[in-house]
Amino acid sequence: MQWLASLSLLLLVALFARPVAAQTASAAPAKGARTILVMGDSLSAAYGLAPAQGWVSLTGDRIGKTKPGWRVVNASISGETTAGGAARIAAELQRHTPAVVVIALGANDGLRGLPLAQTRANLEKMVKAAQAGKAKVLLIGMRMPPNYGPDYTRGFEQNFSALAKQYDIALLPFLLEPIALDRSAYQADNLHPVASAQPKLRDHVWKALEPLLR
Repeated sequence: MQWLASLSLLLLVALFARPVAAQTASAAPAKGARTILVMGDSLSAAYGLAPAQGWVSLTGDRIGKTKPGWRVVNASISGETTAGGAARIAAELQRHTPAVVVIALGANDGLRGLPLAQTRANLEKMVKAAQAGKAKVLLIGMRMPPNYGPDYTRGFEQNFSALAKQYDIALLPFLLEPIALDRSAYQADNLHPVASAQPKLRDHVWKALEPLLR
């Protein structure tokens, strides 16, 4: 399947992509506004695009128009692993005191073939930290190409669903689902979604995120 080949290459580039600074995805909010904190990798950091074109920023724009009193902070870093997210989560929570935390990490762990238990432990640390800070959590999953073997690919996907069930948090199983089979949805490198595909990712995430803002 086309998306499997594209995903494998996408993960490779994401792993070695140069880290970029986290950016706020919406204008400064009014005093007392509640924060949505997004912690992801290159797919959430608008790799290869202007930051304003990425799905996170587009989500911030929508929230600014439809959900007064909310803002989005994008703390995603290209090349990030779950270990990096777990190491950063406490500082990000302290800095932004979010009401909702979106965790979109794990793809780079899979590319490296890291032990599934290690990935799960890092994601679990992030979930527990967010919940300890009284934040709701949306966990966004990823899938691995079949060349990693059925046991690994199955276990990788199940990490996300198992954590969502254990901690009673919202789950979006696969970020790229709306564009996975659409070759035209990727940049010239065949790896990263183009700007015109970002609204599809925004809308896909929105279905899981919007209920947490009610």
